[in-house]
Amino acid sequence: MKSELEKAIHDIREGKMVLIYDFDDRERETDLVLASEFMTPEGIREMRKAGGGLICTTAHNDIVSALDLPFLAEVFACAAKDHAVMDLLSPNDIPYDTKSAFSITINHRHTFTGVTDRDRSLTISEFAKLAKRVGKEDPKALREEFGKSFRAPGHVHLLNSSRELLSKRFGHTELSTALMVMAGVTPSATLCEMMGDDGNALSKEDARNYAKTHGLVFLGGKEIVDAWKKRGTP
Repeated sequence: MKSELEKAIHDIREGKMVLIYDFDDRERETDLVLASEFMTPEGIREMRKAGGGLICTTAHNDIVSALDLPFLAEVFACAAKDHAVMDLLSPNDIPYDTKSAFSITINHRHTFTGVTDRDRSLTISEFAKLAKRVGKEDPKALREEFGKSFRAPGHVHLLNSSRELLSKRFGHTELSTALMVMAGVTPSATLCEMMGDDGNALSKEDARNYAKTHGLVFLGGKEIVDAWKKRGTP
């Protein structure tokens, strides 16, 4: 009988969503997660309707390095010399973590406003196509193509995974990216927090019920971390 993790890996490879809850002592949130390479307009629609949080796309550190993706906090720090207020806005008091994963925001240059289901799907799937070539082609050429194909700012929020997955940071960025690696797909996940009708994050129990009702796998962060450690993947 397959474990929930094995079912999740199978579903990721099949282009299905899975639900990932992080930890009771962290965000206490559940994200809808899909491999970025399988993103469609229907996937965006489901995330914004069933999730309702911020739709973001992760990047494995290999992608981050190849495309020279900065952390947004680093961009703001550089801007502080001209805009002193950026120093005051430093994210140095995140209650559940020590660092923000946010990178830049992008739109594909073939989008219009960039926010529609079709536009965001195009941006994400084209980003995944480029990311899939990392490690196979010259990084400089990939960066040049990145600049030719995308513009910033945009409507897709990129999230930079930490250098060593699930070693120091255990956020949804790392959990979902690690799941992509274990599934053998392009190591970029697109995710969206699930919100409840009470204005708060959807409860863990309600998220489990949603997964059961819709035939989706529900995973806890510990299950992913344990599998990652057993795998011995750097």
